[in-house]
Amino acid sequence: MTTESVTMAGNKRTEEISREVMRIQAGVLAMVCAVLGGLLLFSMTVWLVVKDGPGAGPHLSLLGNYFIGYSVSWGGSVIGLFYGALTGGIVGWVIGTIYNLVVGLRK
Repeated sequence: MTTESVTMAGNKRTEEISREVMRIQAGVLAMVCAVLGGLLLFSMTVWLVVKDGPGAGPHLSLLGNYFIGYSVSWGGSVIGLFYGALTGGIVGWVIGTIYNLVVGLRK
């Protein structure tokens, strides 16, 4: 084996390692986004209920048009926790998958 072929093989291996390092785990990103999304919607709902009472948050209550059963109330905060986690998980997984596809296409 010549020095040139060893160098080319080393560069190819380094490129493969770099590509794998750049990849992210879509499942892990989905879990992180799910936790953040659920806690964020839960905390926003609880904050409005504690701050202003049951008739609070006319803008946040519009999420009830998309999330069945959601309202700005104590029960709605638990439902919002579920929907926020579901939405955050889906968004995180999609972002991770698209990112990995782009990394895979780069040469």
